[in-house]
Amino acid sequence: MIDHWIIPDHLFDGQTIQSGIGLHVKDGHVIDIGPAPKGAQKVHGLLTPGYIDLQVNGGGGVLLNATPTREGIATIAKAHRQFGTVALLPTVITDEANVLDDVANAILSAKGIPGIIGLHIEGPHISEARKGTHDARFIRPLDDRTIAVVSHLRNIGLPVMITLAPEVTPLEQISVLAKTGAVVSLGHTNATADQVQAAIDAGATCATHLFNAMSPMTSREPGAVGAVINSTLYAGIIADGFHVDDSMVGLAIRARPKPDRMMLVSDSMATVGGPDRFDLYGRDVVLQDGRLLNSAGNLAGAHITQAEGVQRLIEKVGISPDAALRMAITTPAKCMGVSALASPLNRPLEDLILLDVDHSVRGTLSEYAIAPQTPNAAE
Repeated sequence: MIDHWIIPDHLFDGQTIQSGIGLHVKDGHVIDIGPAPKGAQKVHGLLTPGYIDLQVNGGGGVLLNATPTREGIATIAKAHRQFGTVALLPTVITDEANVLDDVANAILSAKGIPGIIGLHIEGPHISEARKGTHDARFIRPLDDRTIAVVSHLRNIGLPVMITLAPEVTPLEQISVLAKTGAVVSLGHTNATADQVQAAIDAGATCATHLFNAMSPMTSREPGAVGAVINSTLYAGIIADGFHVDDSMVGLAIRARPKPDRMMLVSDSMATVGGPDRFDLYGRDVVLQDGRLLNSAGNLAGAHITQAEGVQRLIEKVGISPDAALRMAITTPAKCMGVSALASPLNRPLEDLILLDVDHSVRGTLSEYAIAPQTPNAAE
């Protein structure tokens, strides 16, 4: 039985960064956190639970819409895990109705794949005016078919996020989804502030990639952007320097009326851990100078990891390391009702990552935590 203590230089416990705190490891899991005894193994770096990403369209050369299978989901999870993301929501975007059915079946078959915590359904019940890279051919009103998929996944306890536009979705349907326990997220929307508030009152609790594919904030009409910022919704934001200017990311974080409601999301595509191009709706999307561009020259998802997003939040946006880590770990965990994923306690060593002084990912704790050898009695 392997049983020992580890003490990192610093530890993010889900809320703050601490020093002088050890972890009691037994058989590859953390079973206690506290003052470490003498002889504890020292590990250099900042130790933290691995990142959580609630918007992952693909990775490892696989796009979920194009490969809605258990194997495809496993490839996506593996691609992101190598960059420190240990828990994620595979995300299916606007497509034919049968694609959602196939993805739902794949998520059910993916039970047991490390890091797959549920499903994000982004569209097709969105605003055509704010569709972004989503294909307008497949946009349609929310129907019983989608509600049935969400209800089934929730009935078996699987976390679900569904992104929709409140101005094209009856409030009664938003309430039905919310009552299943799904996280209703407002996005790809041209809604007014009043329509956003009505959706919140009906049960919406989140917003999808703040600023992007949303009606903008102006002096006389807050739009969806202003309404979200001024609410207590959880809100994802992409910090790649392309989707949202760094100064606007910082402004949104500072302007929220309730702290720790901003979440880092990647909106990553198949190019993370994969080739520099992929097919979307039958057309090439190509990575150029850090941006994913479709044939029209518009952004089509993002090529960034949560690890890179955390670094940018600290170095470019200027927020504190512990606040950046909460955005990439604690807040998304709370949003989806999986708060245990924000703590190092009761976690396998493969789910804990070590960061260097520049907050880049060195590796998992399993790579550095070496149990002390039992002395040879004959020596």
